[in-house]
Amino acid sequence: MRKVVAETLDSIDGYRIVEAEAPTLGPGEVVVAVEAVGVGYADALVALGRYQVKPPLPHTPGGEVGGRIAAVGEGVEGLKVGDRVMAQVRGGFAELAVGPAAGVQVIPEAMTAAEAAGFRINYITALHGLRDRANVQPGETVVVLGAAGGVGAAGIQVAKRLGARVIATASTEEKRDFCLSLGADAALDTTPEGWRDRLKAVAGGAPTVIYDPVCGPLFEPAFRSLGWGGRHLVMGFVGGPIPALPSNLTLMKGSALVGVDVRQFLIFEPAKGREHLETLMGWVAAGSLKPPVGRAFAFEDFAPALEFALTGQGLGKTVVTIVTP
Repeated sequence: MRKVVAETLDSIDGYRIVEAEAPTLGPGEVVVAVEAVGVGYADALVALGRYQVKPPLPHTPGGEVGGRIAAVGEGVEGLKVGDRVMAQVRGGFAELAVGPAAGVQVIPEAMTAAEAAGFRINYITALHGLRDRANVQPGETVVVLGAAGGVGAAGIQVAKRLGARVIATASTEEKRDFCLSLGADAALDTTPEGWRDRLKAVAGGAPTVIYDPVCGPLFEPAFRSLGWGGRHLVMGFVGGPIPALPSNLTLMKGSALVGVDVRQFLIFEPAKGREHLETLMGWVAAGSLKPPVGRAFAFEDFAPALEFALTGQGLGKTVVTIVTP
């Protein structure tokens, strides 16, 4: 098989497509013939050694894939060769990748491999954040920052599915139009000057939840805009240096700053994570949730895909197509 690999994490230029042996299959594992692999900001950070958890070397990027099961290990139940799946794997930038059966989910016929490749982490993050951490109720107003990215797009769709009114924020007209196409009730620019006034006018008052995978220049203005009992979800830091917030604001606003870490959620509450994924798959199967596919790159263009993921210019989750189904 072919796979992407690097011996160091110094730069994207250090990655190459090489010929390699098929991955070794252990008990409780499956091998997936990869059709598409998701490429997010975090994937690019991991590839460059800039993420909070550094991978062992040599490193093959990619943790989320869509494809078909090629082999099933000892003790695996409920999965069989040929099943169309989304999967958490080790080294998804490859024609074959292995991962634990617990991280494999059969996908509905209505879902493509490209949709599956960018789905699991983004949408579980959104549902965990909005339902578990923010306790979003029907009729509440949710402001989604960085709304055109993979996590942001998932936030728009899940918040709408939970009955919330959604105000999306994005930096360009193209991105704002994309957010509206996903169901956002309104879309707002990201220019800090006068932003709180524009938000108040669009929201018709104070929002109740801030969904924030950016934590950039709008971090403090967004928190200050919350109404009484508001919740500000801290979900990532793609906006640059990590911002600070005067702690007295939480008291003055009667509002909470709430961390959302899907990686630890899935470690400490795996059963609940599985329930969330089943809920999400039910919505997809019923046609009430259609995940958007971002820009798709060919396997040979994996390096530009990683570089593109770092720019924040994409609409939805970027994918690399490994094998044409």
